[in-house]
Amino acid sequence: MTQPSPEVISAIRKIQDDIMLLGAAGKMGPTLAELLVKAGAKRLFGVSRFLDGLHRQYLDSVGVTTISCDLLEDDALKALPDVEHILLLAGHKFGSTGNEPLTWAMNGLLPAKIMQRFPRSKIVYVSSGNVYRFCQVSSGGAKESDDLEPVGEYAQSRLAGERMIQYYSQRNGTRVTILRLFYATELRYGIILDIAQRVKARTPIDLAMGYFNQIWQGDANAHLARSFPLCQSPANVLNLTGAEILSVREVARQMGAIMGIEPLFKGQESETALLGNSSALFQLLGAPTVRPSQIVEWVAHWVMQENPTLNKPTKYEARNGKF
Repeated sequence: MTQPSPEVISAIRKIQDDIMLLGAAGKMGPTLAELLVKAGAKRLFGVSRFLDGLHRQYLDSVGVTTISCDLLEDDALKALPDVEHILLLAGHKFGSTGNEPLTWAMNGLLPAKIMQRFPRSKIVYVSSGNVYRFCQVSSGGAKESDDLEPVGEYAQSRLAGERMIQYYSQRNGTRVTILRLFYATELRYGIILDIAQRVKARTPIDLAMGYFNQIWQGDANAHLARSFPLCQSPANVLNLTGAEILSVREVARQMGAIMGIEPLFKGQESETALLGNSSALFQLLGAPTVRPSQIVEWVAHWVMQENPTLNKPTKYEARNGKF
């Protein structure tokens, strides 16, 4: 996930000034930060509250200049360095149900604060595919021009953040790319890991959300690293997910075949699911390099060896928007 391709190296070496990654200690932040450093970033600021000191120690060790900051605090935000290139990954999903005020502050208010603080920067903002309505599986996934119908407060707060980004992009001419991410996956996190763990534990797998997208986190990182030239005003909006629509049932069966375990299921597939179509982004930056079948094999062996995970279930099966 942290080895830059020639395309990533070329893109980062064209950036002559500093880069700042907001949300550097989150799920994707550490691997994206290391990728950018290896690709030749002049200087990379990694910003987070760093509640876990291990994340800061790791980022320091790979060459990131870390800054401890509560981004919701105006004085702390004002003290951040002025940089031309910003990756905004900070947000709140896990535990959003039951903590709705923080969810709205992080996902709706914070993007507005960042846009006000850095009106002259290029900003790549990672939003969520949850802003779309569930679509027919046969449709091939939601496109950027499709209707939005966020289900639940997490998804609604994400749309609020997008609208704030779009408002300030238009008002101030700030160049922005909004990337609607559908489930980046790695060995320690993702829908494929969720399925693998249930197969191994012989826990029935709910088929109500029977189809999904996945993109290998290394591919997602690479696309993020190359997205600055796509920034424009009004904000550019693109989906970021895998090229294929995957079946929960079939992935579980593939997992079971590798593990030697017959998966258990409950319920039936619905006709709709949360799905995205990333063909517009692929035309600009190319398709992912890691196929889902490879991810399934990697994750199956990871789980069989009882290696560590982030212990953050995606809750992909939720059709009520509660995470």
